[in-house]
Amino acid sequence: MINLWDIRYVRLGTPDVEAATRYACDVVGLELGRREGKAAYFRSDARDHTLVYFEGDPKDHTVGFELRSMEELQAAASALDAAHIEVRTGTADECARRAVGAYVNFRDPNGSSIDLVVQPHHSGARHWPSHDTGITGFSHIGLCSADPARDETFWTQTLGAKVSDRIGAAPLLRIDEVHHKIALFPSRRVGVQHINHQVDSIDDIMRAWYRLQKAGVRIVFGPGRHPTSGAMFLYFEGPDGMVYEYSNGVRLITPEQEPGYQPRQFPATDSSFCMWGSKPDIAEFKV
Repeated sequence: MINLWDIRYVRLGTPDVEAATRYACDVVGLELGRREGKAAYFRSDARDHTLVYFEGDPKDHTVGFELRSMEELQAAASALDAAHIEVRTGTADECARRAVGAYVNFRDPNGSSIDLVVQPHHSGARHWPSHDTGITGFSHIGLCSADPARDETFWTQTLGAKVSDRIGAAPLLRIDEVHHKIALFPSRRVGVQHINHQVDSIDDIMRAWYRLQKAGVRIVFGPGRHPTSGAMFLYFEGPDGMVYEYSNGVRLITPEQEPGYQPRQFPATDSSFCMWGSKPDIAEFKV
C-alpha cells in the first residue's frame, strides 16, 4: 500500500495569471514566492510553494502529495502500474518546475490528476504574507467524485488514506492525525472542488468575513462550524470558480485514538455541514 506523508501543493490552470495572482495575494493573503515563465508560485508557510497558478485550461488541476523516500516513490509507481493505472515519471524540467527531487503523475478513478513527490523543497526565507489574514498553512483539498464509494475504495486501499467521517456519500479522509486532508464530494466535475488554508483563530475567520464582504468577494458558506471535524470555517469564491476556505480548530485523531476509532455517518443535510445554521451556496454541498 502507498503511504501518503502529507499534502504538498495544488497547481491550477487559468486564462489570466495576473488576475489570479492579485486574488491570491490581495484576497487570500498568500505570499508571491516567485514567477517562472507564465506561472506564479505562492507560499503559505515554510514550504517552497503550496499553490501555483499557470497559464492554461482552468479545468487543469493537479494535487501533489509527498512520500518519504525515493524507494517509496518507486514502489508506489510499481503498485499503480500493477493496478493498471497509467503512471508517468516527471522529467528533470518538470521536477524543477515543481521544486521536487522526483515525482510520478497519475489520475485517480474520477480522472483527477495526482502527483506523488519526494524531496520537495522548503524555503530558507521567512514566510512573509502579502497581508495579515492569520494563515498558518495549506491544509486540505476537496476533490470532485462521480462515484464517492468507488473513489473511497481507491484512496483507502491503494493510497492508504483512512475514513474519518462521511456526510451522505462523501467521505472525509485522513493521511495523518488531522481529521481530513482529502474530501470526496459527489460531482460531475473532475479535479479540485475547494482549497483549504488553516488560520490562527476564529478572530481571523470573522475579520475575513467582514473584509471579504467589503471587497465584494462572494461568500459561499459560513461563517460556521463543521460537526464532523469541529473546525470553524468560511468559504469564498475565487478565480475560475475555485472555492477557497479558511478554517480553524480542526479535530485530530491521535495514534492513541486510532485503534478504536470508528467513522461516523452524518446524513446529507445542511446541519451535517454546519452546526451553527449556515447554509452552503456550493453545488457539491447542497442537499
